[in-house]
Amino acid sequence: MPLLELAYALAVGLIIGLERGWSQRGRGEGQRFAGMRTFAIASLLGGVVTLVSERVGGNYALLVWLAVFVAVAALAVVAHVIEARHDADFGITTPLSLLLTFVLGSLCLLDLVDVAVSVAVIAALLLGLKPVLHGWLERLQQRELLAILQMLVISVVMLPVLPNQGYGPGEVLNPYLIGWMVVLITGISFVGYFAIKLLGSHRGLMLTGLLGGLASSTAVTLTMAQLGKVQQHGHKLFVAATLLAAGTMFPRMLVEIAVVNQTLLQSLAAALLTMTGVTYLGVAWLVFGKQEQAAASEISVANPFDIITALKFAALLVVILLVAHYAHQYFDALGVYAVAAISGLSDVDAITLSLAKLSSNGLAIEVASQAILLAATVNTIVKVGLIISLGHPAMRAPMVLIALVALIAGWSVWWLG
Repeated sequence: MPLLELAYALAVGLIIGLERGWSQRGRGEGQRFAGMRTFAIASLLGGVVTLVSERVGGNYALLVWLAVFVAVAALAVVAHVIEARHDADFGITTPLSLLLTFVLGSLCLLDLVDVAVSVAVIAALLLGLKPVLHGWLERLQQRELLAILQMLVISVVMLPVLPNQGYGPGEVLNPYLIGWMVVLITGISFVGYFAIKLLGSHRGLMLTGLLGGLASSTAVTLTMAQLGKVQQHGHKLFVAATLLAAGTMFPRMLVEIAVVNQTLLQSLAAALLTMTGVTYLGVAWLVFGKQEQAAASEISVANPFDIITALKFAALLVVILLVAHYAHQYFDALGVYAVAAISGLSDVDAITLSLAKLSSNGLAIEVASQAILLAATVNTIVKVGLIISLGHPAMRAPMVLIALVALIAGWSVWWLG
């Protein structure tokens, strides 16, 4: 029904016009390039022109629409030039928004109301986020910009062209799946890095530990051990931050498993969540039961993503897939456990993803579950060892106690389940 579709066109214009009008609210009447009414009329004009074009039909329909669009664009250019001469503002965001509004109004009359309204809301949001986006750009360093571009290269350019089929022994090497796993791991670290950068570590060691666990819980452990060793007080807070990072590792593993193998997720969810819960309870005990305060320290987390790191992870993943395949083929479960334990010394992500895939291709769920828990256990013990060897003596007892209780609770839940 044309009237209803025109009403949607009006709504689209009002959505974008509301933001543009608000952003120019400090200017007097007649000094604005385009306000709320102008955008609403532009959208209605797009709808009406489209309606007229449909009535005209034939080869002239598109010509009518293009003629009006060019006229609107010309008016926008003239108005923008006059305004730029007066205010020295050469930005073209508002003229482009006006043309977009005209097009969206036309879409409403072409039975594309959902698309038009969605685009209008997104456009208004982007326009309103100008101060935030500009603030992010000002704080963005060159290495971070390169990291973003590299992330886009492997996720948007390279990943779609990788063949999605198995190669090698047992066809365990799937280029697309390996590439997708690399994107998954680097993406998690990527989010963690920028979360720390945007929120900052001045809000406390707890926030740093929690967010640092997304990027690298081992890196956080090293940092906290070194910071705590030179402090005279507040050692329990450094342990709490370390445990927050270590506890975040378990739900991170669950996310990786959930993406690859839902059946394995059901087997491990209770155990890994128990480890998470016990670890976090230990953190609460340390934080709320502390008798001393420690000042929040500025913690520098290295950029977690670059091409070399991604290639190293891909190589490690390939090696683990092959070793785990042959270990399962010739040594059955014992070989898989050995690979998991060795992998857990440095990383849990690669072995977690490898075993999740192998368990969907013949490896017993029970074996995969035990091996993943073993890798998590070894990795946690490594963190305890770092605190004992590099941290302050006062950090040792609470770290050992809470980590040990978490591991015992998790294994107990798995065995009982």
